[in-house]
Formats: sequence, structure tokens, C-alpha cells
Amino acid sequence: MPRIPRCQVVPLDGHKVSLRIDDREFMRWNAGTEHPRPYFFPVLAPSGEMITRMGHPGAPDHDHHQSVWFAHNKVLGINFWGNNSDARIRQLQWYCYESSDEACRIAVELGWFDGHNPAPLIRQELICEFRPQVKQHEFTAEIQSRFLPVSESLEFDTTNFGFLAVRVAESVSAFFGGGILTGSNGQQTEEKLFGRPAAWMDYSGPTQRNSDEFEGITLIDHPQNPGQPTGWHVRNDGWMCASPCMNSPHTTTRTNPLQLRYLLYVHSGAADAEQIAARQQTFHESDSLSLRRSSTPHIRWEIHRKPAA
Repeated sequence: MPRIPRCQVVPLDGHKVSLRIDDREFMRWNAGTEHPRPYFFPVLAPSGEMITRMGHPGAPDHDHHQSVWFAHNKVLGINFWGNNSDARIRQLQWYCYESSDEACRIAVELGWFDGHNPAPLIRQELICEFRPQVKQHEFTAEIQSRFLPVSESLEFDTTNFGFLAVRVAESVSAFFGGGILTGSNGQQTEEKLFGRPAAWMDYSGPTQRNSDEFEGITLIDHPQNPGQPTGWHVRNDGWMCASPCMNSPHTTTRTNPLQLRYLLYVHSGAADAEQIAARQQTFHESDSLSLRRSSTPHIRWEIHRKPAA
């Protein structure tokens, strides 16, 4: 009898995909058109409570803060970050969903549309791998993007806003809840971390009512990402963003497309530098993810790892 793998990709209606470990959803990919761009929500802490949220707790003009999402504020002067422009990011197709005992993976293609032309400015190949950790219900999510311009080249302008950002749950934020923002240098709070280089950033705080137990989410940068050392746009009100274009623009070309790799580590307890460093080392030493045509019957594409160029 066929055995159901431990890690599963389960497509749902409404252009949603449930990512599950041990029959328990821990993340969901949302690619419907009701929002200006796709995003991951919910993202569940080991307790089963939400570690991220949709939107800012106190600012209705920040509804573009969609849990975990990819965007950029200035692409040829076009704002793909906020909700007050015609620009949209849409899923064009999914390539493959892979389930196994060790990890589950999804690969999709996104188009960045300026709101006026039918063709996208950029095609974004997005590959995500979700892997359980030793401690119960902890997991990592590796998120890799490759940005291929439709023209020969395209510039991502200098900005703090982009590319990958995380909006944490209200109770986990430092201002609205009881959470703590911590950087890889051991410093804490927005005042000591905003704009500073860091290898990773962590938000940890209480997620359950009447409990002082912390849970958290760490965003880990990859040293091969551009703009090193990466500056961070972080706020006490509950969000963090790795900003490779914080100090200078970056040009992506058809012959040398921009590739970005990040790792999310969802954990129990407060930020543990030793535990984070272990995930960071494994991530940094791993080969990049790549799509290739499959030779297996009934399967068009598959994901494998290859050394980064």
C-alpha cells in the first residue's frame, strides 16, 4: 500500500497551496487575485498559533504587509510595494509540487505587471523548500527567487523596501505586544538595528493568551545575495525586511538574472543564537535550488540542487 509522505503539498481551491508536516499545516501559499501580490499566510508557530499576520495593527495604509511576501518599491520608478499603484504581481503558472518524508517543495512563476501593459516587466521563478527540524513542529522555509527581465536588462532602484519581508503577529511585535527584535550581532530594538548590516534578524514573543512562553521567526540572509553586507529595514511595530538595495541599485539581466536566497526558521522559545547559527551554516553551505525537466512519467518538472553560479 502506498504510504503518505511526512511532508506534503496539498493544493486547495482559490489558488492556495497548503504546506503540511505530520498532517499539520504550517504555511499556506496564496496566489489569488484578491490581493496585489502573492504571499504566505498563515505561518504557524510550533504551538499552532500564528507567528505572522496580515496588515499593520495600527495603520490601515499598510495593508500591503501580507505576512511573508516578495515585492520592491522602485522598479523603473514603479511601486510594486504598496497597494496604491496599478502595479501587480501575479502567478503565471505552477511548475511542480513535491512531497517527501524529508521536505516538501513548490515551484511557481510570477509576473510583475506595471498595470498598463499586458506583458510583464519581470518573470520571477520562485522555489520554496519546507523542512521539519528536530524539535517538534519547528521548521525552516528556504525561499529562492530568480528575476528574469523581459527586456535585456532592468534596474531595481535604491530603496529600503524590498525584497523579502515579514510582518509578525501583533503579540510578537515589540511595540504592540511583548516581543523582542534581535539581530545577529546580539543587538536588540529598532534603534540599534535599523539600517545596520546583519546576517540574520529574529522576532520572538508570546503567541498564546495567558502564557509567557516565546515563539519566533528568524529571517536568514545568504552571503551570495547582492548588496553585502545586507542592511535591514526593521521596526519595533513588528516587521523586518532584508534590503539588498538599501545602499545602491541592482541591475538584473537576461544573461545574469538576479537570484536571492533566504531562509525562514520558525522556532519555539526566544532567539537562540547557537540554534540559529546551526541553521545558518547548513543554509550557507547548501547548493541552490533549480528547476529541470523530469524524465519521470506523468511529471513535467522537478526541483534539484546545484552549485550556485
